[in-house]
Amino acid sequence: MATAHSKSAARIMIAPAVFVLLVWMLIPLLMTLYFSFADYRPLRGTFDAWIGFDNYVRFLTSSSFMSALITTLWMVAGILSITIIGGVLLALLLDQPMYGQGFVRILVIAPFFVMPTVSALVWKNMFFNVDNGLFSYLFKGLGFQPYDFLSQSPLLSIIVIVAWQWLPFATLILLTAVQSLDSEQLEAAEMDGAPALSRFRFIILPHLSRAITVVILIQTIFLLSIFAEIFVTTNGAFGTRTLTYLVYQRVLESQNVGLGSAGGIIAVILANVIAIFLMRIVGKNLDN
Repeated sequence: MATAHSKSAARIMIAPAVFVLLVWMLIPLLMTLYFSFADYRPLRGTFDAWIGFDNYVRFLTSSSFMSALITTLWMVAGILSITIIGGVLLALLLDQPMYGQGFVRILVIAPFFVMPTVSALVWKNMFFNVDNGLFSYLFKGLGFQPYDFLSQSPLLSIIVIVAWQWLPFATLILLTAVQSLDSEQLEAAEMDGAPALSRFRFIILPHLSRAITVVILIQTIFLLSIFAEIFVTTNGAFGTRTLTYLVYQRVLESQNVGLGSAGGIIAVILANVIAIFLMRIVGKNLDN
């Protein structure tokens, strides 16, 4: 058992790292909070240290806010749907004995380690390019006109790009859950004549419920801040402007630091509300 002396020594050793982490997080957050109550427009030479909640009111009442929020929710819901369904199917497939199983698993997990910017560039130029993309050649080979995904189906295109990145994460978590399933239950159900769909519905899926809720919680927290894929592909056009991208436009493109800071605080509050809500769901699921 750890003694009081060893516990004190451990606290002292981790104190510098905790201090740096807190400073790294708190200083930008406090500065953002400060600027959110100010009228700060550097290019116009405007700085009023206190204007109350005007920035918050302007950001929340703008027509762009509601559309950006709806786009964000649709994007998160679409990505989660693809990663959860695809992750379950891939986990079940990878759990089956096959030749080169280890190599196949590495290939499936590999996209998760690709930087979002690189992933978006690859999809934009290699697959979605209307002139030289692989999908364009496929459409031409089938006798159809090339389809411009990024301008005709921009939201779906970004959902596919981000889902491709996060699918390995969901697969890895769900594969671990599948491998922890008691094979005797499945064998008993199979011997009793239960079809494969019934075994999946009544045995496998309930067993995966905890892993699915954890995947939803972790992915949602990160997906609410999608930015790089939008910046590289559509630049926020064609109805792909999320809440995070709206904050970026207010700060850098409009050079309204106060209004953008207020949007950033609102985005942080919304993300925390959603995270707390999901954590309650996860907690109830884990207690069952």
